[in-house]
Amino acid sequence: MRAPRLLQLPALGFVLGLSALAENAAPPADQGWMQWRGPLANGVSATANPPVVWSEQKNVRWKIPLPGKAHSSPIVVGERVYLTAAVPVGEDLPPVYDNAPGAHDGVPVTHRHQFVVLAVERKDGRIAWQRVVREEFPHEGGHVTGSLASNSPVSDGERIYAFFGSRGLYCLDLKGAVLWQRDLGKMQTLHAHGEGSSPVLHGDTLIVCWDHEGESFLYAFDKLTGKQLWKVPRDEKTDWSTPLVVEIDGHAQVIVSATKRIRGYDLATGAQLWECAGLTDNVVSSPVFWNGLLIVGNSYYEQAMLAIRLAGAKGDLTGTDAVVWQLHRLTPYVSSPLLYGDTLYFLRHNQNILVRLDPATGEARGEPIRLNGIRDFIFSSPVGAAGRIYVTARDGTTIVISHDRENAPLAVNHLDDSFSASAALAGGELYLRGEHFLYCLYEK
Repeated sequence: MRAPRLLQLPALGFVLGLSALAENAAPPADQGWMQWRGPLANGVSATANPPVVWSEQKNVRWKIPLPGKAHSSPIVVGERVYLTAAVPVGEDLPPVYDNAPGAHDGVPVTHRHQFVVLAVERKDGRIAWQRVVREEFPHEGGHVTGSLASNSPVSDGERIYAFFGSRGLYCLDLKGAVLWQRDLGKMQTLHAHGEGSSPVLHGDTLIVCWDHEGESFLYAFDKLTGKQLWKVPRDEKTDWSTPLVVEIDGHAQVIVSATKRIRGYDLATGAQLWECAGLTDNVVSSPVFWNGLLIVGNSYYEQAMLAIRLAGAKGDLTGTDAVVWQLHRLTPYVSSPLLYGDTLYFLRHNQNILVRLDPATGEARGEPIRLNGIRDFIFSSPVGAAGRIYVTARDGTTIVISHDRENAPLAVNHLDDSFSASAALAGGELYLRGEHFLYCLYEK
């Protein structure tokens, strides 16, 4: 690949192109955004039509302050947005620093924290309820750019499942009552960088990955009762990737992307079906699935991405024909790929360089694109809807480009907050959760 081409993006508030909806067409039904990475766990909404242009003065339906801090992404269920937070309470206490091997750029714990689930009305931003599910002094802090509530909630439309890692797993009804809870112990994460893998629902099964520097496990719970269905030990170190459930030959399997091996497990029993090496340390990016291919990647000490054919996958797939293609440059680190139609999009490491591939072959679809206007790291994952792609950075900038072979620039938007959480899309709205505020963006 040649050097990334430079996009001359339009100034704030200027937009190219037309809405993906015809002028007289009826809007599609609101799909909601009930889990990390949206309805298909690939970053795309097939029904949303969010705005293209916004600022603090334009197309903000509402903006509300949030308690505490969290990098967990919001979810949208019916007429409400649900999110989590870690809220410091009480007086300052003597700072407790992490002593984990390799800890760096850490922040000490100085307060007790309330771990909170919130429900926000979509129409006006009113907080419908705020439930404290646990209060404690955290046993470890985290990275200066991290948070104590980075696991995103998930919903089946009737319940909210919130996972706070070392602070427990909770099932709440839509009115905020806690229906059941589970304490899984305490995590000791690599370099004390905090926790972040989100729970996943499939049918009546709730999946939680517990990979850390102690004994690692994959858990399955009955979503209605919280009963543990199975618990599988994993020979893994800390990773932050969220599991993915796919159906192959009529059978559901849970896939976890991690440092030593990518592994597939039978959803019903927890039995390991296959494994494959190929990634490196600090796996954060979550996998996506396209036409029978699992695509995983990461970037830390080394860069790696590979596509695995899952039909008939069994045993150790490393070095076999099941590995359809591999890539060793320009791969993602914190953010997860966007799989939109027949194109795979992802960011190089945490940078403002967008890579476009054919998911079938791993071949580039043109040169990487430098997203001018972004001047900080990108931790959130790109999202797509209505023929557009949205990339949000920590400096408050969101770049919007067209989803086609040209990927023409549409807008550069800026808000006065810092964003690490990924956007949620529903109806005509785009929800951005910052370190201080929750924004509902809507074209007025």
